[in-house]
Amino acid sequence: MSQAYDDALSRTRTLLGHNLEPTPWHPFPHDKGRPPPRAALRCASYLSCLPPLSQPKPAAAVAANASRPRRCPSYFAAIRRDLAPWRRRDGGGGGITRALVESGRHRASMRVTITGGGTRLHVDLYYACVQSRALFTVWSLLQLMRRYPGRVPDVDLMFDCMDRPAINRTEHTGEGAPPPPPLFRYCTTRDHFDIPFPDWSFWGWPETHIEPWTREFRSIKQGSRRVRWPDRVPTAYWKGNPDVASPLRLALLACNDTNLWRAEIMRQNWEEEAKSGYQNSKLSSQCTHRYKIYAEGFAWSVSLKYILSCGSMALLIDPLYQDFFSRGLEPRVNHWPVSTVGTCESIRDAVEWGNAHPEEAERVGKRGQRLMQELGMDTVYDYMLHLLTEYAALLDFRPAPPHSSQEACAGSVLCLADDHQRRFLEASAAYPATAGPCSMPPSDG
Repeated sequence: MSQAYDDALSRTRTLLGHNLEPTPWHPFPHDKGRPPPRAALRCASYLSCLPPLSQPKPAAAVAANASRPRRCPSYFAAIRRDLAPWRRRDGGGGGITRALVESGRHRASMRVTITGGGTRLHVDLYYACVQSRALFTVWSLLQLMRRYPGRVPDVDLMFDCMDRPAINRTEHTGEGAPPPPPLFRYCTTRDHFDIPFPDWSFWGWPETHIEPWTREFRSIKQGSRRVRWPDRVPTAYWKGNPDVASPLRLALLACNDTNLWRAEIMRQNWEEEAKSGYQNSKLSSQCTHRYKIYAEGFAWSVSLKYILSCGSMALLIDPLYQDFFSRGLEPRVNHWPVSTVGTCESIRDAVEWGNAHPEEAERVGKRGQRLMQELGMDTVYDYMLHLLTEYAALLDFRPAPPHSSQEACAGSVLCLADDHQRRFLEASAAYPATAGPCSMPPSDG
């Protein structure tokens, strides 16, 4: 009986993706073939194999703060721009049909439905995601439902947990062109219709020992206080993995000359770091330089928020990709732009300008850090809520989970997680909000 039970579970598609093929459009390897021990992605009590999280703390009356809603950051206005392709010309909703959602399946790794007035979440898995991205992305939605009980709308959406956008504007623009399928992912570009959504690392990245965002930002900010700006190394610094099919990062290696280019470029070897217990890759210990470089990898990189958190002047090498909050970046206000043409020269010029104007350079770095300070989990959850609310208003059908989907709840996600993952999940658990979400800014068109 036990063997039959385990055999059945080994065939059950789970967020760990142990028996799913990896997404064919992603070039990096996937750890396939490790079934979860006696666990499945269902909420039935007999499969809730680990104790549930403690009950949510009682929420204070939201109405008490309803008269003083805080204003959302300006980049929330991009939500309406991201969803504009599915808004009717008269400005109304109803532009997203069930068939249109389903047309995005060939580019999605999973389909997510939220029903029952924001009380139930189902997942239909198509492909395995890299590492624990699927697990933590579903966890993020469960925590949104926990933070705003009864306020998360019913939705039906396709989600791809890989890096690069897939819905090209040129294929869905112009007379006779088919409407784009709505597809959520972690980033987009000006040439794509993919809808950016907060990435998994806000709830932690166990594979690299990066803590949930609240803890990690606090740690980085404390680390940034250990070395005063005048005492920081007056050169630019980058540490990362260049071996991610990124011509930009490979070119950046040529800038590793503190005398000629005023830059120190360090190769991150994650295999060696894993062997050493990640002692040499703590982000809180990397705030010793006045300037920190951000270079995109295979697509956008989660490192952007950690680089800005140091309070160093961030040098951004002409980003192509946008995540949800990067629309709040302003050149020469909270970061310094670096060109992809003559990158080494551009880095050198930025460093020499900053060293000639140290007070102004320090202010740029502090404003970048302040932007990250304001990007607390309150803001992340508010963005998720506003995005899903605006998206739900465009659906012309009532969401319902497909027959092939499985229900996910906190207990089933924790059941699937190993001990290391579970620590990150529990550390990032949300509590019901004590006030309503921030109020949306005017549309940016």
